[in-house]
Amino acid sequence: MNIDSALADAMSIEGALGAALVDYESGMSLGFLGGSQQLDLEVAAAANTEVVRAKMRALAVLSIDDAIEDVLITLSSQYHLIRPLADSQSSLFLYVALDRSRANLALARHSLKRIESALAIR
Repeated sequence: MNIDSALADAMSIEGALGAALVDYESGMSLGFLGGSQQLDLEVAAAANTEVVRAKMRALAVLSIDDAIEDVLITLSSQYHLIRPLADSQSSLFLYVALDRSRANLALARHSLKRIESALAIR
């Protein structure tokens, strides 16, 4: 699955407001889909690189030799789900913003895991 297909698949998750594939080292999006005037997806994706970087630093400081499966940010009206790619050489993460009133968090996490496993970066 290429980046465009992965983002389209992420946008098919019930309640999806936007999706992006982001490099947390540079803060740049490799692609994004969706968003609105209330959710500038490019800005949100870049800002969430700080979340991923902070968690990576925390794992290092605590000497935890493990991988982040996902990070959930819960707002009153939205879920923001961040899923670093499992490839240990990768600095990429999938990011999806969901309308909390329409999304099923468990299904969204399952869908992102499936999308991640099928994603091929070239």
